[in-house]
Amino acid sequence: MSKPASATRILVRGLLSPFFPVLILLLFLTLAAVLRHGLEQQDDRQINANLMNEAHAMANGLEREFIIHAQAIQRMAQRLAASPETSQAAWREDARHYLEDFGVYQAIEWIDRDFIIRWLEPIAGNQDVIGFNVAFSEERRRALESSRASGTFDISGVINLKQGGQGLVIYAPVDTGKANNGFVAGVFRMRVLTQQMLSSRVLESFSIELLSDGAPTYQLKPSDDTSEVFSHTEPVNLPTLNWSFTLRPTKDWVQSQRSDWPAMTFGSLSLLGLLTSLTTLLVQVILKRNQALLKTRRELEREIDQRKTIQLDVARLESTDTLTGLANRRFFMEDLAHTLSIADRQMRQVALVLLDLDRFQMLNDSLGHQFGDELLIKVSERLNGLSNERILVAYSGGDEFMLCQQQVDSVDDVIHLLGQVKQCFEAPYEIQGQGFNVTATMGIAVYPHSGLDADTLLRNADIALYRAKDQGRNTYQFYTEGMQDREVMRLELDKDLSQALRNDEFVLFYQPQLDLDRSEINSVEALIRWQHPRRGLLSPVDFIPLAEESGRITDIGRWVVMAACRQLARWQGTPYEHLRIAVNLSGRELDDDELVNHIREALESENVPADRLEVELTEEVFIQNIERNLNQLSRLQQLGVHLAIDDFGVGYSSLGYLRDFPVDVLKIDRSFINEVTNRHDDAVITRAVINLAHNLGMDVVAEGVETEAQLTFLKNNHCDVAQGYLISRPIPAAKLEHAMADGSLLKRIAVTSEL
Repeated sequence: MSKPASATRILVRGLLSPFFPVLILLLFLTLAAVLRHGLEQQDDRQINANLMNEAHAMANGLEREFIIHAQAIQRMAQRLAASPETSQAAWREDARHYLEDFGVYQAIEWIDRDFIIRWLEPIAGNQDVIGFNVAFSEERRRALESSRASGTFDISGVINLKQGGQGLVIYAPVDTGKANNGFVAGVFRMRVLTQQMLSSRVLESFSIELLSDGAPTYQLKPSDDTSEVFSHTEPVNLPTLNWSFTLRPTKDWVQSQRSDWPAMTFGSLSLLGLLTSLTTLLVQVILKRNQALLKTRRELEREIDQRKTIQLDVARLESTDTLTGLANRRFFMEDLAHTLSIADRQMRQVALVLLDLDRFQMLNDSLGHQFGDELLIKVSERLNGLSNERILVAYSGGDEFMLCQQQVDSVDDVIHLLGQVKQCFEAPYEIQGQGFNVTATMGIAVYPHSGLDADTLLRNADIALYRAKDQGRNTYQFYTEGMQDREVMRLELDKDLSQALRNDEFVLFYQPQLDLDRSEINSVEALIRWQHPRRGLLSPVDFIPLAEESGRITDIGRWVVMAACRQLARWQGTPYEHLRIAVNLSGRELDDDELVNHIREALESENVPADRLEVELTEEVFIQNIERNLNQLSRLQQLGVHLAIDDFGVGYSSLGYLRDFPVDVLKIDRSFINEVTNRHDDAVITRAVINLAHNLGMDVVAEGVETEAQLTFLKNNHCDVAQGYLISRPIPAAKLEHAMADGSLLKRIAVTSEL
């Protein structure tokens, strides 16, 4: 239902009607005919009427123009309130647009909460204004404080400008109350303002005196030629101001309204009516043009608003990860830097938590990237539930998330957050119709103790995360002093690792494996050592994790295979040519498409029989990617290489893969052998594994044998091979040959009657 037209709209529509100028002309002709008599009286009344009309039109124009300018300043203040982070350069650009669009401002200013002018456009000609206190009187201060409290704009009245001359200022508050961010002010020179608002005809024909509260404030075009008989005072309805102005015509204008005889009255009034009609027609053209301009301006403003909305959407997309919907790493780091600057001023702590999903890569590789993406989305949804005004959650990439906790008062606040994060992983994640239990490891760095800037805090949280992973999965670790030193040592070791292969710094040690049926050594396990030029001999635990992280494990694994084949070649034609060497392969090496070709080339280049080489993989690696691994291991079996499952019995309960994989040897994990003579459960499990392997046609190797009682138990339960410190520690090839030659290995074992 359309709204009824208001009286003002009806009036404006009538004034803009093409019949309106004709109506004015007819009125003047009628008046000329009727009022031919009483010329002097009628002239006076007509002069007063015209003077009043001019004053009224001027008052209306003044009110309208002031409201337009005040609203323009107010819109600029509203934009600054909506975007308090607006830079001075952006604000100046906005102000320049206003100066160009309106053309009446002397200057546009931003005034802070203390009423000091801080920003100004243009600078030229207004340099002395910066730093000026606009609350220069108690009256002005009260007016500005009232404007700030109410949110309405304030007009100063005519004042002496700091730039020189007289003018007035419109103040628009930037938000209200405690949220107030000062004022945006538009400065007008009275001379420019009146020239913009009044036509040249008015300026030439009238003297105008501006009154504030009845007292003269400003006079435009004072002249001795003005009439002392005719004048009209018209009030001006402006917010916060009690203005009126007195309009006095010039004598020439008064004379132009008079005629010397009645005959010319008709002609003069007719001519005046015609001029008035033409003026009205011109005003109509101008008003219609202004309406068109205003319509175009509104359309332009709508387009600008639409573009701003699009820009906000683009900015949101740039700061958000498309997969998870969380903040991305770039936005998180920018927000963290801003948070730290605030925390520095408020002397508060900030906690940065790095979260890494445990075994995500294994799940992603084995179940597919679609599964990995769905898991990340599900985790993001739960973590995002922790977001509030103090906690920001972001996705860093891969399987890593970041959380920033602001306004931390004590470590208990962080512990509480970590507990909430833990709860996010308690319930299984339903993905593709199945439930999956997922855990997470976290590293925490707290500002300012763990770093004074965002990059340092992130690096130290990453160090803490690395330490937490070293301690096991599904845990957390705070960054502490000394971690940095250990990380530097780790990085130095990683750097040295890149040179180790080139400098031939690796060596193989061999741990003998005792055949319990024959009481002889028929096989050994090759274990790599690093002869570091400065740190001495390093065990695998010191560098193999680094090699796996950096991807160098494949090159090291190839070196181990080649070194083992060379040793087998050296033993050919010697009393040790019957020995089989077992080498360990990692999951990353098994993923190498060239693995089988490399082992074949190593065997062929050293002319070593394939059955002299045994490949060991952990049970976990065997089932990470069953289809791919089955293909790789089948190719190795066809090559003639023996295959062994290392660390059997820990981590997994499904034994179905033993039926499908071409496995020759099961190696019982040392965790069962340690207490096999003391714990009934370990003994039962060990017997079961031995019987299972034999029923499947596999040999059994027991790792970690350190006592004669353990050795006797294994012998009595028909274990095939024993390996451990009771027999020998890993030793170099030369020491192994010497020990086997003099029989010292077997002499160390207290042989029972069963042996």
